[in-house]
Amino acid sequence: MKAAMTDRLPRQHFALLFVALLVTAAGNTALQTVLPAIGRQIGIPDLLVALVFSLSALLWTFSAPFWAEASDKRGRRRLMQVGVAGFGVSMLLCASIIVAGLNGIFAAVTTMILFTLARAIFGIFGSAASPASQAYVASRTSEGERTTALATLSSAFGLGTILGPAIAPLFIIAPLGLSGPMFGFALIAFAVLVALQLGLPDDDPTHAIHLTRGYASGASVAMPSVGGAAPGASITAAGEATRRGKRERLSVRDPRVKPFMIFGFTSGSLQAVAGQTLGFLVIDRIQVPPAQAPQFLAIIFMAGAGATLLAQWGLIRMLRLNPSQLMRYGTLLAALGTLWIAFAADFHALVIAYALASLGYGFARPGFTAGSSLAVGPEEQGGVAGAVTAVNGACFIAAPFVGIGLYELIPTLPYELGAAGLAALLIYAWRNPVLRASAAHREPLADVEQP
Repeated sequence: MKAAMTDRLPRQHFALLFVALLVTAAGNTALQTVLPAIGRQIGIPDLLVALVFSLSALLWTFSAPFWAEASDKRGRRRLMQVGVAGFGVSMLLCASIIVAGLNGIFAAVTTMILFTLARAIFGIFGSAASPASQAYVASRTSEGERTTALATLSSAFGLGTILGPAIAPLFIIAPLGLSGPMFGFALIAFAVLVALQLGLPDDDPTHAIHLTRGYASGASVAMPSVGGAAPGASITAAGEATRRGKRERLSVRDPRVKPFMIFGFTSGSLQAVAGQTLGFLVIDRIQVPPAQAPQFLAIIFMAGAGATLLAQWGLIRMLRLNPSQLMRYGTLLAALGTLWIAFAADFHALVIAYALASLGYGFARPGFTAGSSLAVGPEEQGGVAGAVTAVNGACFIAAPFVGIGLYELIPTLPYELGAAGLAALLIYAWRNPVLRASAAHREPLADVEQP
């Protein structure tokens, strides 16, 4: 990768940053593949399982901007280590608590409360790694290299979403059982932590070069989703905010970007609902024992992540669609895939249906981030990045509760209502004048959003 081979950012240093984000994304997705089965084995109500992700997402939303600011004062490598350590400690505690719960040491409710608190450590501290790593790359690349370098760095989330489900079943071994993947990724995180300490040069947070030569400060990012995509606006805005010496604050209610924020929140919430309820659907519809469910769920998530990467790495560049077209066509595909999930009769159909929905989100989400970024001028890119960050994080606060609550009423209801919501969103994207005006933008899309 050209941007990673500059004198200021050697390839091996870039690789360490990439691996740090890759491990975090893979571990989070691996956790999502085993948690529904863990809940069923311990006897935890499905709705309480949602609390794990909701609380973590809420804490992430508030802590990420704080760590982004702190990285300028305390050094980017140090903050990356805080994030990776937070992830590793959280995973280790979660795994230990699950072992105790599976062996009857803790009651089911006690296990879930302790597990949620352990996961909250990731929500508070794990969010430090992403903005710090982006800032580390941005401060060591020129303006011409920065977009490509940061886009490539963000692809670690997409690859992690594929690798996590693939690796997770390998760690399900006796006597650890379903807690094995958490122990495994905790150990990998600690190894990455040592590698960062030994292999990545520290940065001096006190020098003024970051504010005088166009280098970028930290940009907060949203919590990784099932699709693994990082918000593109935070990538493109990294350099703009620091050249002004401060981060602009743009309200999500600004009329230029409000329709994009509505679209992003709605589509992201519906995507979160489908992802959070899928594990329970696999156990109930495919009729597999909870202990075997992670293998089936891993295949589905890998198919979805592969479809997302196909859209964002290949089809968007090849078709050269503008933001308006991406939002409309993507929403249509996501609606069809989500409706298919509701009525998929077997595992094969379920895999294809989820892949189709993920392909649609792979188009629609870049349309939202690119359109919102292109709706404002260069001097406001920092502000729109913050707005996109808030929206992406907010998608995972209430959606798990809503989705699992609907699932407990009627298992197909989250997907039927999700498809109906996407159909309504398609009409909104077609008729809203601001979203339709984004059809005038075409060229910048290849560099705005990467998985």
